[in-house]
Amino acid sequence: MVKEIRLGPNTDDHDFNFKLNHAKKFLEDGAKVKVEVFFKGRTIIYKEKGEIMLLKFAQELTEYGKVEKLPKLEGKRMIMIIVPKK
Repeated sequence: MVKEIRLGPNTDDHDFNFKLNHAKKFLEDGAKVKVEVFFKGRTIIYKEKGEIMLLKFAQELTEYGKVEKLPKLEGKRMIMIIVPKK
């Protein structure tokens, strides 16, 4: 089962932490988490910002899961997959 979490390149700290808590719960329940940063319009110029956000997200979840697929840009979306630790 894969749960999906979407962020924007300019997601603020409160929303980031809110979504982080959801991801922790999904990983504890044994689901994979697909974290996606979606770039609308001209926000694609913030690619680095999106990648930094995803890596920070992964770092916060190190005790719950590990990164299966590192951040990769596919069109207007940057996707990373985190799998639960056994």
